[in-house]
Amino acid sequence: MRARMGAWAELLRLPALFTVPGDALAGAAAVAARPDHRTLLAIGSSLCLYEAGMALNDWADRAEDAVERPHRPLPSGRVSPTAAFTAACAFTAAGLALAARAGRPALTVAAPLAVTVWSYDLALKHTTAGPFAMAAARGLDLLLGAAATAGRTRPALPSAALLTTHTLALTTLSRQETRAGTPTAALAALATTGALTWLLQRGQSPDEEPRSHQGRPPHDRPAHAPSPHAPSPHNPLVRTLLAHGRPARRRPTPLTVALAAAYATTTARPYLHASLNPSPPLTQRAVGAGIRATIPLQAALTARSGATTTALLTAALAPVARKLARRVSIT
Repeated sequence: MRARMGAWAELLRLPALFTVPGDALAGAAAVAARPDHRTLLAIGSSLCLYEAGMALNDWADRAEDAVERPHRPLPSGRVSPTAAFTAACAFTAAGLALAARAGRPALTVAAPLAVTVWSYDLALKHTTAGPFAMAAARGLDLLLGAAATAGRTRPALPSAALLTTHTLALTTLSRQETRAGTPTAALAALATTGALTWLLQRGQSPDEEPRSHQGRPPHDRPAHAPSPHAPSPHNPLVRTLLAHGRPARRRPTPLTVALAAAYATTTARPYLHASLNPSPPLTQRAVGAGIRATIPLQAALTARSGATTTALLTAALAPVARKLARRVSIT
């Protein structure tokens, strides 16, 4: 029984599961909404759809893994292909059911997310569209949290775009995990990390900030009420910037800066090593670091939206994932 549980933990990549809740939490923060029971339903839906993708991935790659990764649960015979495919179907159904419980807006996002997951694993993975499909799935996962919590997604699009960009670079790099590649993918991932770190610490303009009015949704806010985050037009610096046609930016908080730095330091050295020597072991190490770096990135996005407590809770998942990754492979 213990060996069977270990095989399923490996199949489902349990350490990577800790990178999922931050998507929905960052989405809720981006629309200036407090996490509630609908957010929890969105997290549950995300976890199920993520695990569906993990099981389906190994089911679709079982012939390839028999040659390149014979130690994986399916080619080694520790988990049967039928069981893996059944688990993928069950997780997908559960994920959609939880999204439906969260409301129609959540299901509207969860349905294309499920389609993207299945399309990636069964058709797109080995095509040029593969990394874009995986990146889109992460972006949709963040939007799922926004849709479930507040019924809208537009304010969460900037955060989803940053998370999508990170996932695109990471997925492109992961294509070299089992064979010697070129330094290009690792260098691109390193450059992407630098660009995202800069954007996270750049601050937000008033138009990018989520709007709220004493916790009420936008349709309940009086038209004349200013955003609580908007800088005062009577401030001399604001008047000067507006006079030159440039909107004033709210400076990032120290927590946002610290989390952005944690994101950069998690990936910088492994990406650099993989670019200097793009061998499978170093590339796998870089991909693992990129997966773990998703957590501080989510936390930085959440802190950037002003949800300090939620950002700290998200960041607290990182050491748990790192500790578990020592026992179960994250890739």
